[in-house]
Amino acid sequence: MYITFVVLNFIKMQKNIFSKVCVWFFVLLLIFAFETTTAQEYKKVTPKPGDGVFSLLRRYNLDPKVYFNDFVDLNKSKLGKNNQLKKGETYFLPVQTESLSNSNTETGVFPIFGKKYQNVIFQDNILQGAIFYIVPGHGGPDPGAVGKKNKHMLCEDEYAYDIGLRLAHNLLEHNATVYIITRDPNDGIRDDKYLKCDKDEYCQGDLKIPLNQTNRLRQRADAINKLDKKYSGQYQRTIELHVDSRYEKQKVDIFFYHHPNSARGKALNTTLLSTFKKKYKEHQPNREYKGSISGRRLYMLRHANPVSTYIELGNIQNTYDQKRLLNPDQRQAIAKWLMMGLIKDFQNSKK
Repeated sequence: MYITFVVLNFIKMQKNIFSKVCVWFFVLLLIFAFETTTAQEYKKVTPKPGDGVFSLLRRYNLDPKVYFNDFVDLNKSKLGKNNQLKKGETYFLPVQTESLSNSNTETGVFPIFGKKYQNVIFQDNILQGAIFYIVPGHGGPDPGAVGKKNKHMLCEDEYAYDIGLRLAHNLLEHNATVYIITRDPNDGIRDDKYLKCDKDEYCQGDLKIPLNQTNRLRQRADAINKLDKKYSGQYQRTIELHVDSRYEKQKVDIFFYHHPNSARGKALNTTLLSTFKKKYKEHQPNREYKGSISGRRLYMLRHANPVSTYIELGNIQNTYDQKRLLNPDQRQAIAKWLMMGLIKDFQNSKK
């Protein structure tokens, strides 16, 4: 402790015994004052089994990239080898020095959303420390499922991409870290009814999307897993967005897949499903929501390391489901409800 070091040097300079006693008393007062201040200023927490510094900070909404060194400095004497947390020990949390204002004055510029939506107003820190990978399905040489409406071609990848961008925009408003794995250089958020089909999408990292399906999925999983290592120990979720293609007369509600062996994936989907049930009840009380969750061994669910959800947004062949996709307000509603479910899942992860 720097204060103690200074005063001890001062003691050595004293020749009068009474002076030494007085100074020692002063030292004890300073130490007591420091410890009292520390106890009042810093919150004490006890790690859960399996916690590391990153996961502990994340649970209390502190970004490990920002607060790791502060945490180590505060708790040096209590940490094990390689800054490991000790079972049964209590630790001080750093004081959060970064807080976004609720006055809507802080804005980030993200050109990927297009000129109309590129300015993101940061509202709060609810998702600080959360990492999301948004993967709109297909893209590049593969448009995915294709439907038709009034002589317009409807391409799965375009509608999944638009909803993915809207979801990313929503998450950023709450200070999340977001990666859009399938990207388009010139299609930002679009309020058009009919979204033009093109083939210029690429994979995160400026990678050309291959035609072969397995290679395409491997490319995306590799991109995510590379980033996953960077954020090891933090809350990370992969959200894959698709539009189903079934018989024209078969209407489907939004439904969710997770890996059969992933308890956290199932919990994530359960939270998303309950969010959609609640919102449908609010906005369409006379209509029963028939979405579902189930386990499937799809490539991305098997090979992407973060907890993942695979979401089917509707049947692109069905006239009723097409309305959900063609209306930009409904695309925005889907993105908003997904965001609400993800916020809830992030909060649940800290309990």
